[in-house]
Amino acid sequence: MGRLFSLDSPIMVFLTKIADLMILNVITLLLCIPIVTAGSAITALYYMTIKLVRDEETYIVKGYFKSFKQNFKQATIIWLIMLILGFLLGYDFFIMTQMPGSAVRTVILVILVLVTICYVFTSLYIFPVLSRFDNTIKNTVKNAFLMSVLSLPKTILIILINLLPIVLLLLTLQSMPFIILFGFSGVAYMCSFFYSKTFKKFEPVQEGNPTEWQPLSFIVEEAAAKEAAAREAALKEQQEKGESAEE
Repeated sequence: MGRLFSLDSPIMVFLTKIADLMILNVITLLLCIPIVTAGSAITALYYMTIKLVRDEETYIVKGYFKSFKQNFKQATIIWLIMLILGFLLGYDFFIMTQMPGSAVRTVILVILVLVTICYVFTSLYIFPVLSRFDNTIKNTVKNAFLMSVLSLPKTILIILINLLPIVLLLLTLQSMPFIILFGFSGVAYMCSFFYSKTFKKFEPVQEGNPTEWQPLSFIVEEAAAKEAAAREAALKEQQEKGESAEE
């Protein structure tokens, strides 16, 4: 009986994760209330849920606020951009509903739908990507979209998972307490299983920690290209110094 409730037992590990998810959800919910800080809060949430999925040891609150602080600037800028774009897309669809039916309206609607799909795909990946990779805002957006397309089956499942809280609320308002406790973190945790597998394809393999995923990717290639350019510049500088010394 004592072993059943030891810290390493499956029951205690499960209960610990449930408690961690509750804590993460409450913190994220509170930090999303000011709206401006929502981007950094979501980024920190995915930083922690991916760690939970990978069973990496970490302090939940300390790790959360570490990511929140480190990614605050980029996450806030990206969040505000995505918020404005979402508003503009919604407004465009509203304008289209007021227009009389015509060929032009149909073409514009098709374009809007395609743009919206790209927007949704990118928004689903952008904060998880930001939580795992250091990059410029431009490259973070680009990489998020490319990852979503390259992992299309997973992306569709992630969309369905994100719709679960809405479906639960529509089915019964009694699900509200559950959503308050797990609405953000529960969804993030389930999605993190897919994000973790996708990100491993683009993370370099650590020595002594082999993985079945290929480490080469556009992210690694960008880093390799920058390193190669730096080496060439350093070599050229050395050659010029050598020629000057001979003269």
